[in-house]
Amino acid sequence: MTTTLTVPREPQNAAQDAGIKETLDRMIDEQMASLPDLRLLSNAERRDIIARYTSVLEGNFIYWMTATVMATKSEEAKPILLENLHEEVTDAHPVMMRKFAVAAHAYPDAADSLAVDEALTNMRRFLGRLQGVPSLLTMAYFEGFIQKFMPYLAELAAGLGSTEMEYTDVHGVCDIAHTAGLIQAFEVEKANHPVGPEVDLFEGVDLLRALIDTIVYNRADAMAAAA
Repeated sequence: MTTTLTVPREPQNAAQDAGIKETLDRMIDEQMASLPDLRLLSNAERRDIIARYTSVLEGNFIYWMTATVMATKSEEAKPILLENLHEEVTDAHPVMMRKFAVAAHAYPDAADSLAVDEALTNMRRFLGRLQGVPSLLTMAYFEGFIQKFMPYLAELAAGLGSTEMEYTDVHGVCDIAHTAGLIQAFEVEKANHPVGPEVDLFEGVDLLRALIDTIVYNRADAMAAAA
């Protein structure tokens, strides 16, 4: 499989000057552009990407968002996050994710879970520090990436003969509003509870980008083979 592109991000102050939405959009577009050509993927590679993605998303997204709610200090920002969580829970988004993976014959096994374990652990530990501003920025990136990734994910499944697309259809629409809401919450939190210059606002975003690369390229497997 082709290797991912590594695109350096702008320094933190440059990103802030450019506007956070524009910076996130640029970073998301760069990561989307680095995805492998769907036409060149084997069925096994399609299956493995879906499986690793499911291994991360099904059991972690609500947990990550809950940690972000806990980290957020601004009362004005919390309703935005709670609305997102309410939708995830009441509409049973993990059930949609599981149905999607099962229909594509790509439900994760132990090897899929282990492939993402190190990068996933890094994300869990980062969010476990309960830092509101960086956590909100990280989740805003994730929602924005997921929204743009959905057509690609749907094509992966379609190439395996699946027609179960509720998960990709729903998230291709709802995550537009979720991203905007999280950016708004980030701005509120940053204004009310500013962080010092020593805090890297993009630390979590960088960890998340590494996790996404692991989902797509199975870097854990590649490193083990090279060892």
